[in-house]
Amino acid sequence: MVEDMEKAQGLIQALRQQVERAFQGKPRVVELTLTTLLAGGHILLEDVPGVGKTTLAMSMARCLGLDFRRIQFTSDMLPSDIVGVSVWSKQAGDFKFNPGPVFSQLVLADEINRTTPRTQSALLEAMSERRVSVDNTTHDLPTPFHVIATQNPLENYGTYPLPESQLDRFLMRLSIGYPGEQIERMLLLERTDSEPVDNLERVVSLEEYLGLQALVTRVTLGEEVADYIMRLVKQTRMDERISVGVSTRGALAIAKAARAYALIKGRSFCIPDDVREVFVPCCAHRLSFGAALSGATREDSELFVEELVKQVSIPV
Repeated sequence: MVEDMEKAQGLIQALRQQVERAFQGKPRVVELTLTTLLAGGHILLEDVPGVGKTTLAMSMARCLGLDFRRIQFTSDMLPSDIVGVSVWSKQAGDFKFNPGPVFSQLVLADEINRTTPRTQSALLEAMSERRVSVDNTTHDLPTPFHVIATQNPLENYGTYPLPESQLDRFLMRLSIGYPGEQIERMLLLERTDSEPVDNLERVVSLEEYLGLQALVTRVTLGEEVADYIMRLVKQTRMDERISVGVSTRGALAIAKAARAYALIKGRSFCIPDDVREVFVPCCAHRLSFGAALSGATREDSELFVEELVKQVSIPV
């Protein structure tokens, strides 16, 4: 069990350094991904193909020592391909449940918006309750359980938008973007046939990782910071250009993320800056815009939320 802040900081720093050996040039993406995982949440990575989404997920799984499975979503995939199926066993004279790939500690749901809504919904119960129901029987998922989903921009051919109920289950939505010119040049010169993820080492034990997650829950979130979160959430519900503001689940997600971010920064208490750092990635994907902003892209929604944050005074 991770008991003291000094040991926690050592583990977190080692995790970041190890992940950045394979996923280079995006320290904030690594920081926010680790924030989400320590808060016990799920991540949605939205970006064009080929910028490192899969590398980031695999690097996190390798450094955390988590059981990892990758699901490639396609238009003909069925829910049973994800959660599993019951098969008749002649020897036992009964049906035997064969678990699907969702029964892993870290699941990469690759190109989740290329499959139908029916199949997308197979992850809904898993992400919300950490269990799945098949043939009137409930099966618990392993601990910890995280989903890192990737999706292509919605304007790409052959995509199905995720419903609001499923978007609300993702603690954060992140975008990686293209690497800097120097980083990309270095990759061209140094990258060979070997995968950089294969050279990463496990940094923490399962007990230490669960200890870090437990330590997040003990980070203090004071009344003034809680009031600040509520003012920000209320701002999203009052703006006439937003048809559906941040939900109560969204407000709780902000508090969880702020606690985890504070721990990563080496504090046992939250400050308003923690909330400001996580508010946009926690909330931009949870909003539904009215007619005035219909068709808003990811970039548009994030810029809009950034402007909302600036309208709310910061507690001293």
